[in-house]
Amino acid sequence: MCTHISFMVPRPGVPPSLGRIARHTVSCVTEPEIFRRAVGTLKSVRHRPEIELTEVRPPQRLAPWAYALTAEVTGPSDELSTGRLVLLHDPDGDEAWGGVLRVVAYVRVELDHELASDPLLPEVGWSWLTEALEQSGAEFTALGGTVTQTSSARFGDIAGPARTDDLELRASWTALDGELAEHGTAFYELMATAVGLPPVGVTMFGQRQP
Repeated sequence: MCTHISFMVPRPGVPPSLGRIARHTVSCVTEPEIFRRAVGTLKSVRHRPEIELTEVRPPQRLAPWAYALTAEVTGPSDELSTGRLVLLHDPDGDEAWGGVLRVVAYVRVELDHELASDPLLPEVGWSWLTEALEQSGAEFTALGGTVTQTSSARFGDIAGPARTDDLELRASWTALDGELAEHGTAFYELMATAVGLPPVGVTMFGQRQP
């Protein structure tokens, strides 16, 4: 990572009060090996073709090193799921993390009314994540997060459906090492489960293979 630094210096032979010129320097810092390996293994994960990924600018103040991507997928019934996966690395470790690598996941999914009325929906949403992590074989500790259900009703002259229901899942956990392929796999599986996509290789009744 390189940082560009600009500063003003006096012009040669000219009093400081009469004019200055700009000089620029570039300061480069080498990425820690564990962070570089973690990012590389995340990028190596083969995700489902239905999921669209975009690398984005990561948050700047949560950790000395960070990487982020966004994801979007539409389910068989046109439910939309959007998400973000963020990797944080602090070489000095973080007491709250219990390690040096923290994975942060955010998923928002549209719900049909029948599912939205389920009183156990928050528990169901959380199980999507825990089961994805377990099935992927990801090794982690200090898992925590929230599941929030929201409903919106439209009135008057405004476009869109009369009512929408959404579920938001926010979670983070500490990876035990820099091999994060399983963590990426779990995140993509969470996105797919949230919109009701069948397992890879399984075709739902009424769907046709392209």
